[in-house]
Amino acid sequence: MQFFIPMQPPTTTHNAKQLHAFMRGGKPCAVLHDSPELKATRAKLHAYLAPYAPPTPWTGAVQLVVKWLFPAEGRPNGSWKTSKPDTDNLEKALKDEMTRLHFWRDDALVCSEVVEKFWADTPGIFIKVVEL
Repeated sequence: MQFFIPMQPPTTTHNAKQLHAFMRGGKPCAVLHDSPELKATRAKLHAYLAPYAPPTPWTGAVQLVVKWLFPAEGRPNGSWKTSKPDTDNLEKALKDEMTRLHFWRDDALVCSEVVEKFWADTPGIFIKVVEL
């Protein structure tokens, strides 16, 4: 399976959490919550990925190839994007949404990953899932 989602790739990653501190039973506690920006990113990814969700989830090992194409804005088309966000942080939100949409039973099934980020005249996300 492979597809291209023409969109402005999100720059908010799973690291965009808010810390909520409180007292419980006289002891300090802290809980991390998704920021409004992270919730919006997840909703955006969910909406764009939903049409591509397979009829049945993968249950075996898969390879995930993702190319993040950010708006070139004067940079050479196809040149490497060496600034934030980091690829591992981008992948976390994407794989979480793919799991919620039942692309696979669990994202632990992703045994091989190829992740790249570029500047591009046509921004978006290219995704390829290969059964291993």
